[in-house]
Amino acid sequence: MKHDTGRIAPMLQALEALVRCESPSEDLSACRKVIALANEIATKELGKAAEIMEVNGRPVFWWGDKNPKVVLLAHLDTVWPIGSFNPIWQIDGDVLRGPGTFDMKVGFIQALYALKDVSGSVALIATTDEEIGSQTSRELIKEVSKSASAVLVLEASLDGKVKTGRKGTAMYVVKAIGLASHAGLDPEKGINATVEIAAQILKLKALENAEHGTTVVPTLLKGGTTSNTVPSEASIEIDARSFSQSDLERVDRAIKSLSAETPGARIEVTGGLNRPVLEPAACKELYEFAERVASEIGVAPLGSAQVGGASDGNFAAAAGARVLDGLGAVGGGAHAANEWASIKAISERSAFLNAFIKELLK
Repeated sequence: MKHDTGRIAPMLQALEALVRCESPSEDLSACRKVIALANEIATKELGKAAEIMEVNGRPVFWWGDKNPKVVLLAHLDTVWPIGSFNPIWQIDGDVLRGPGTFDMKVGFIQALYALKDVSGSVALIATTDEEIGSQTSRELIKEVSKSASAVLVLEASLDGKVKTGRKGTAMYVVKAIGLASHAGLDPEKGINATVEIAAQILKLKALENAEHGTTVVPTLLKGGTTSNTVPSEASIEIDARSFSQSDLERVDRAIKSLSAETPGARIEVTGGLNRPVLEPAACKELYEFAERVASEIGVAPLGSAQVGGASDGNFAAAAGARVLDGLGAVGGGAHAANEWASIKAISERSAFLNAFIKELLK
């Protein structure tokens, strides 16, 4: 497949540099390097440097107005440990592969190049802790979103569709505490924490609610010390999500009130609500406007979808902003070994975003 090399070549060059600058969320040094590189690219392509902020000990890229009317929201951290994605950069026809291409360095590059001839009250903000829950950046996102007329989130699309709803999320660790004893000589003298945590897992699964898409998923299970010892501790990590904020809060109350089923055992719960629900109502107006802009410039209808994954768009909507999510890469394989993005769509989506921002700034 041939590409418009005059338009896409500099975008691919910048993107390759960003992808090769690996940036797992937990590696602060790597995150600082990718933010510095993003600033070099912005300075070159937009003729103006970004501000590199320190927010609760983590770097944040901020290019543009301090009180923007239109916010372009991105992140430059990835889930991939350094050296874990091979080859690190590969192009095969229209398919581009590399760690964090789809989620979401392509989206960042699309946004940056969309700003090349834009004037007005706009900012491109990229954080480095989105993949680990945005604990350090969420208040910044909420604050800038409060006064913005539109927050455009450059997370990847769903088969090209923008995202007009996301589940809220909550995360927990449920720990069972029992009493160790010899598993062969006197198991009856122990209190088996693994048996207790098994009973808790069944109670947790019973909290799910298909009507609201509420899932309560046991994930990482730990327990015991040796094969011949009654376990004195066991734990289960829980990923809970829902399209209904009230149902997510119901689950939160239920998990925090769990009690032991085994005599003598104790239950400890840590964690809680993380990202609030991104309600379709927060996206409806911008989505309809985006479809009108797409039609006016001859772009095929975008389409929309509601998804289970959460993003920083959830925080923006909770702050009262109009939000449109999923404006980033077209491709697939987020967090998977087959992560990929369409090269053709990079310039197409960037051009659409450019037109959309201009209309929003009028």
